[in-house]
Amino acid sequence: MKTYDLIVIGGGPAGMAAAISARENGCEDVLILERGSSLGGILNQCIHNGFGLLTFHEELTGPEYAARYAEKICALNIDYQLNTTVIRIDREKKVTAINADKGLQILQSKTIILAMGCRERPRGALNIPGSRPAGIFSAGTAQRIINIDGYMPGHNVVILGSGDIGLIMARRMTLEGAKVKVVAELMPYSSGLKRNIVQCLDDFGIPLKFRTSVVKIHGDKRLTGVTLARMDDRNKPIPDTEEFYECDTLLLSVGLIPENEISDEAGIPLDPSTCGPVVNNDFETEAEGIFACGNVLHVHDLVDFVSQEAASAGKNAACYIRRNGLSNKERTVRLFGSDGVRYTVPQILNPDRKDEDLTVRFRVGEVYQNAFISVFFNDQCILRRKKPIVTPGEMELIKLRKEQINQFPDLKSITIKIEKG
Repeated sequence: MKTYDLIVIGGGPAGMAAAISARENGCEDVLILERGSSLGGILNQCIHNGFGLLTFHEELTGPEYAARYAEKICALNIDYQLNTTVIRIDREKKVTAINADKGLQILQSKTIILAMGCRERPRGALNIPGSRPAGIFSAGTAQRIINIDGYMPGHNVVILGSGDIGLIMARRMTLEGAKVKVVAELMPYSSGLKRNIVQCLDDFGIPLKFRTSVVKIHGDKRLTGVTLARMDDRNKPIPDTEEFYECDTLLLSVGLIPENEISDEAGIPLDPSTCGPVVNNDFETEAEGIFACGNVLHVHDLVDFVSQEAASAGKNAACYIRRNGLSNKERTVRLFGSDGVRYTVPQILNPDRKDEDLTVRFRVGEVYQNAFISVFFNDQCILRRKKPIVTPGEMELIKLRKEQINQFPDLKSITIKIEKG
């Protein structure tokens, strides 16, 4: 059994950034385990631009962004295995993995970083009436079919859900000659970025219908159409609002789920709001020496934020090794989201080990206009910041200075909430 300083599970943008940061902070023996056939993860099929503005201060496509990190992985001689599936980890930081060349491997590590990313929510989770004809794809699957395999999924398209992948695929299908008839969104707001609504729908004249969903699928061997209907506040169809759309393709963009099956099996506590691990300000989970970052922790809107989090996780994993695996036994402060804030990351702060400002990322549960983001230390409001608009589709962040935290030696909780203006 070979022993590593660090094993990173996942070779996408989070895994690569974490491995590079760990190596640059003194972690020598690093291994990346990636189930795909190349490093880069989902970025390899995201051929549109818009990546890297924060990280590299230039606009890149997904493959270009991934290649920057992959080149650095090679330059730093960081070891990686492709086509490798991790089937189990445990709290003793033992990793069981399998691939075609090496067979079953049991690897021991001083620390682990979870960077498995996320997957799309499938049709089975939606309970849409109808048969199971060909022509129904998740938006990400359709993206791979076009951008990697070079095939067209269909020509007359309806998209359910206004997540970023669905919005981007509306534009992509249009550019390839398909007719995107409508994007239907169950909620009264989009879960995608505003810029993607403008660039992918408005610029191409594609209608977006809120409070609308698919209530029936038509077709036997191949999809022939879908029936859409307006939905009420309980997400039930409103009678006499049905519309039939003839189409041969239905793309589903109805949410992303962090890939945390092996985390759950290892007994790592998960946050029910994010479906990712509960972490402290070092991105360490409640399993000592196991860290998490990227979309396996919570779903991000920008890959640049993924890279920032992952770099911090890699640095902190290297520090953990330098401390000879000493766990965090200092006092802890819980972070909470309230009054419209769905969750915070991190969920735990170790203030005695905080040597820099604390960045807290969070999402809200609905659209707020001219509202205040307020931060409370215990019951005392220490910060109020006005925002013209806050939406569920865009991740928010608050930076809390180390000096602010140190002024509260009896700090027990930090609460972030939305206060209407």
